[in-house]
Amino acid sequence: MIKIDSNYSEIISKLEGLGKLDKDFKYKEQLIQLIDHKSKDIRVLAIKNLAKLKDIKLLKFFEKALKDEHSLARREGISAIGRLKDKKIIKLLIPFLKDGDPNIILQTLRALEKFKNEKQVLGYINKLKNHKNEQIKKYVKLLIASKNNSQDEFNDNQNLKNIAVEGDVIKTLKLLPDNVFDLVFTSPPYYNARDYSIYSSYEGYLDFLEKVFKETYRTTRTGRFFILNTSPVITPRISRKYSSTRHPIPFDIHHHLVKMGWVFIDDIIWAKPEASVGNRNGGFFQHRKPLGYKPNSVTEYVMVYRKGNERLIDWNMKKYSKDLIKKSLVKEKYETSNLWQISPSSHKVHSATFPYKLCEKITKLYSYMDDLLFDPFGGVGTFAKSAVNNNRNFFFTELQKKYVDYFCDNFDLGLFNGDKLNKRFKYNQFKSYLNKKI
Repeated sequence: MIKIDSNYSEIISKLEGLGKLDKDFKYKEQLIQLIDHKSKDIRVLAIKNLAKLKDIKLLKFFEKALKDEHSLARREGISAIGRLKDKKIIKLLIPFLKDGDPNIILQTLRALEKFKNEKQVLGYINKLKNHKNEQIKKYVKLLIASKNNSQDEFNDNQNLKNIAVEGDVIKTLKLLPDNVFDLVFTSPPYYNARDYSIYSSYEGYLDFLEKVFKETYRTTRTGRFFILNTSPVITPRISRKYSSTRHPIPFDIHHHLVKMGWVFIDDIIWAKPEASVGNRNGGFFQHRKPLGYKPNSVTEYVMVYRKGNERLIDWNMKKYSKDLIKKSLVKEKYETSNLWQISPSSHKVHSATFPYKLCEKITKLYSYMDDLLFDPFGGVGTFAKSAVNNNRNFFFTELQKKYVDYFCDNFDLGLFNGDKLNKRFKYNQFKSYLNKKI
């Protein structure tokens, strides 16, 4: 029993305690009266409960909520009207797509989603494509995309498994169809930090990475992850009279990635033992003068992005059999926070390699067995090795012949566990290989 003259706490308690309601709910009249209650919270809960009845006869009462002075009450009114799923509501809700409150517009879009293919509704949705609010733009983009593409097509990737291509990454990626990679993990050459990565300018370096990651986006499957390991780097000072320049690569490349469609998911901090990094605070240790402090850089960023997140991750999981999911479960101890303590690695051939432990964590946490894992800057193949050792497949590109030589020689020597199938190509050979497969 709901007594409309009860005190605030009693009414709130009753309204919050109402569960599923059917059309024969006997206290409907009391709920209708509460739409006019002086308390905004009670009005909102009254509308929310009446909406459960999905009764078109209640439309006139929901319309009253659309004139409420509080945004939350108006949004509940729009939501209640949307749940009626009757074409009569279209004309009533269209004006709210012009509201000054972004939350009202978003709620109206949700209410009209069922009717997005109606010419009138679609026309108004299209007008919102360039709305200044990022959430509205994103939702409109998803509505239009879902109309044009009812299914996401994944191209077959069987002929790309366990391949190393010695050649330019951009040219190689342009040979590939869309939606073939299940996981991408890479650490690009740091701007002028190593002898093998000399670029004419920092902007030129970022432009190059943008081109690589655009092609990576196209070739990565919908809903799957792109994980990027970078850190700020220092370019040496011109002379002792001038200061050095520190480039924040993870932050400068981020907006390029988001703009091309990657959705930011997580920032993982890879922390290294302080003894393993260069000493930047030796001078301060001696003079202790304020302004002269420079901390030792013991961290790198492992930034996690996803290709579109309009679908829940369950959508990707359902593409695997129950048996494969069971085999791929992460049964060992795993990182519970975004701070990963991992020692760096050294290599006799390559001056900046991934630690194998880092690659293995990424492999197990972000892919399933038999997936195809890609590294655009493959180096000596540490990520590829992790893929094979954990029953995944690899594809990587690498410009330096000596690094591909090292990887393939060790692969052929049987230092990897699992499938020994391996194909090595130069760019033109790979192009011919693909032409034969088509």
